[in-house]
Amino acid sequence: MKKRIVFTFGALFFLTLGQVSSQEAKKPWLLSLDQIKSVVNKVRAGKDLTPPAWPDGAKVAVALSFDFDAETNALRDSDYSPGVLSQGEYAARVAVPRILALLDKYRIPASFFVPAVTALLHPGEIKAITAKDRHEIGMHGWIHERNSLLSEEEERDLMRKSFDTLKAATGKPPAGIRTPSWDFSPSTLKIIRELGLLYDSSLMADDRPYELFEDGKPTGVVELPVEWLLDDYPYFGFERYSAVRPHIAPADVMAIWAAEFDKAYEEGTVFVLTMHPKYSGHRSRIAMLEKLIEHMLARQNVWFATHEAIARYVKEQMLK
Repeated sequence: MKKRIVFTFGALFFLTLGQVSSQEAKKPWLLSLDQIKSVVNKVRAGKDLTPPAWPDGAKVAVALSFDFDAETNALRDSDYSPGVLSQGEYAARVAVPRILALLDKYRIPASFFVPAVTALLHPGEIKAITAKDRHEIGMHGWIHERNSLLSEEEERDLMRKSFDTLKAATGKPPAGIRTPSWDFSPSTLKIIRELGLLYDSSLMADDRPYELFEDGKPTGVVELPVEWLLDDYPYFGFERYSAVRPHIAPADVMAIWAAEFDKAYEEGTVFVLTMHPKYSGHRSRIAMLEKLIEHMLARQNVWFATHEAIARYVKEQMLK
């Protein structure tokens, strides 16, 4: 099953470009160098946008983010088991309030990336996130769909519906997007630009913020890159029927994330951390997150900001 899905992603990518035959999609060693460059250069990292200085003399920008998927992962996969759905309910019922309380304790802003269906199912939690006017809500798909399995028309329709739903739920248009499962189709960047989004946070070409290029041309869209090392799912995710069942101690994850932050501080760039309420909202893990926050606060000149605030700042610096 996994191999068939991977092939579908790759084949759909090539066929969407319209420059590669189905035979070449099946046998990539038949590709010419020009065809390879066409694929590789479709979406590419442009200029490093790390500014000469962060606001108020900060040494590093810290972007804490939470992908509030709730029940959408199960709904996307047509898994209607009450047991599986209850994990998503936990995210809304327990984890989000616990996370907001921790952020309030230290007066730290964060970005919450929310599938539109989550916003419709849990309007109370959306209001709680926006109540302090400190946090940001960004796009995260309609029902956590995988963009690479959609036609361009389907992807555009769902992204527009998601944009409109979050705008109605929060009273302001979302400024950015994190694609569900960090899945980026050949059409995603084009649609991001059509929606007028400021930034994306789904790609992995750098540790630093950068401008996205499309077909070799600058787009003005800021990328705040992600990385599996800085995501809680590989450490804490649990798939009931999977052969891989990670059980990583929170202290071990804390050591990795603290080392990543320390290096980001040394380099004067950004530290982007991706978490999921249904994983990191549990008691032992929220305790670990608090220790990480205290580790970061022990340093002088740390700027905690939403993805939107960081993206706006680096873009302003780029235009000077």
